[in-house]
Amino acid sequence: MTRNQVRIIGGLWKGRKLRFAAGASLRPTPSRVRETLFNWLGPSIEGSDCLDLFAGSGALGFEALSRGARSLTSVENDRRAAESLRGNGVQIGATHLAVRKQGALAFLRQAASDGITINGEPVHGWDCIFLDPPFASGLLAKALALIAKGPLLKPDGRIYFEARRNTPLDLQDWQIDREGHAGDSRFGLLRR
Repeated sequence: MTRNQVRIIGGLWKGRKLRFAAGASLRPTPSRVRETLFNWLGPSIEGSDCLDLFAGSGALGFEALSRGARSLTSVENDRRAAESLRGNGVQIGATHLAVRKQGALAFLRQAASDGITINGEPVHGWDCIFLDPPFASGLLAKALALIAKGPLLKPDGRIYFEARRNTPLDLQDWQIDREGHAGDSRFGLLRR
């Protein structure tokens, strides 16, 4: 596989390749980490509404759709990466995908104030939110704080996070449900 592609590892589209813009400084979640994550989520991913902030290559969100998620909202600020997300969605036939070319924090503020609609229907938050921002950006803590304030996550929903290993996390509103390490990364599931 080339550097600018990632393979879906399970579900309906298992084995399909997602390509993203050459030169994009994306860090797709490795397949072994995705396998661990979706083993943790198990059957709860089926029928769920997912939000992939800092979507990048789209590996996490497309994996969720492939495994039976009801809908996926992918938010990506980089124009070329957002175009790749749309193109990959068309290529694999992802009919319940919304791609927003927008900054993640602005998207969260807007969703908290305007409410959330998925496929034209109002919903009371997402079941699963994927947070994998650039490691040195400080955006993980800011996103977690915004999600804690607003009606963005369903009461029994979970947040997947990735951060640089040994980075202190402010988790005052969250508890770690599961956690692991891979190379330089720390990843896990959070709940309220």
